[in-house]
Amino acid sequence: MAFSKENIKYTLNGILFVALFTIAAIQISQVSFIKALAISPLIIGIVIGMFYANTLRSHIPQEWVPGIVFSSKQLLRFAIILYGFRITFQQIAEVGLAGLTVSTVMLTTTFILGWWAGTKLFGLDRDTAVLTAAGSSVCGAAAVLATEPVLKAEPYKSAVAVGTVVLFGTIAMFTYPALYRSGILHMDPSVYGIYVGGTVHEVAQVVAAGGAVSETAMNNAVIVKMTRVMMIAPLLIILGILISRGAGAAASGEKKFKVTIPWFAVWFIVMAGINSFLVNIESLKPVIHSINEVDTFLLTMAMTALGMETSVEKFKQAGIKPVLLALMMAVWLMVGGYFVTKWAVGLFGA
Repeated sequence: MAFSKENIKYTLNGILFVALFTIAAIQISQVSFIKALAISPLIIGIVIGMFYANTLRSHIPQEWVPGIVFSSKQLLRFAIILYGFRITFQQIAEVGLAGLTVSTVMLTTTFILGWWAGTKLFGLDRDTAVLTAAGSSVCGAAAVLATEPVLKAEPYKSAVAVGTVVLFGTIAMFTYPALYRSGILHMDPSVYGIYVGGTVHEVAQVVAAGGAVSETAMNNAVIVKMTRVMMIAPLLIILGILISRGAGAAASGEKKFKVTIPWFAVWFIVMAGINSFLVNIESLKPVIHSINEVDTFLLTMAMTALGMETSVEKFKQAGIKPVLLALMMAVWLMVGGYFVTKWAVGLFGA
């Protein structure tokens, strides 16, 4: 047991070890040129974690490993719950039915496309396909992290999925504003913001792609994006039920199966609900800000620990197929998202 009387000291050493790497990742993310590129500490965390895993990993005591695993799993669940304090139900109301429709349609279609194409078209295993689909359809690295406990996937598969998010989310961050300025996207800044929020991968990338056009575009983009983030909870609950049903069907002809509900996703919604009531209380804003700072630290710890469990050999095993899958979803998000946004705005107004 990781926290038994005999092992707790070593486990805590492992957690502290991950925390030190996390502090470094957050400090690196504040360097001016990295901040200008909107690279989140989560991404830096997994990069330095992977660098460590492929260079110095053999130099730490094996007894510390349970602390690294604890950081990548149990701390992750708690961090996802706290992520609810970044979202309010008021944000969904502000963006209206158009933004909600774009978020719902793009998340659903992208996730289904990713799962189907990953397993059927590219022949990927279920976990890699679903993790890559979650990263593209919901909110990038955070969605990959949130989905991993439901699947009980191997760490390197999450790292592969995060890698695709970094690649195509970064491309989108620069491509969208360029397309807007060229006149190819026939949208005003308000509609462009809905389009960006409904289709770009990471929250930081959404801020960059929206802010490159105007403040109105950025505000709409962030609000729509946060509705997508909130949808991770029902998505994970449905995913948990589907996986449980599939496992039940495969189990020696038994008709009954146990439904596994990812309760951290339920608590995520609860925290968002609490935040919706507290957000306008001026005296509590510093408290919520502090919770979000702690949450960023915990998410970065989880991502760093994930990197520490990922070797280059595992990436080689995954091959080019996850990248091709992510490319397919990126094209759908950009092209399909444009027409879905036009349709939704035409139906409900911006």
